Amino acid sequence: MSYLIYVAMFGAAAVLFLWLRDARIYFRTGLPGYRKAAYHGVGYGALASLGGAFTLTMPDFELLGLGLILLAMYLQGRIEREKVWGNEDTFTRFIGSVPRPKAMKK
Repeated sequence: MSYLIYVAMFGAAAVLFLWLRDARIYFRTGLPGYRKAAYHGVGYGALASLGGAFTLTMPDFELLGLGLILLAMYLQGRIEREKVWGNEDTFTRFIGSVPRPKAMKK
């Protein structure tokens, strides 16, 4: 078992985590940039999962799997998103907790 498998699993988990974080921010704010990121994140998560499966199951194609995961990360990072944070701490940004717009508050 190569150490590249661990790198691939961490990368695939990062892509899926960022997709879920974008979805959470979209559901809390309704911003169109995060909507697009959440919808496209489904495909990028599938691409990263496919890359993880290649890396896990086929030792000859480890680099192909890592390339697919890297492609998913690259494409996920290219989506334009709105600025939703001001002076929040790192943990707040990490979990995707954003203030709701005043129109959505009850």
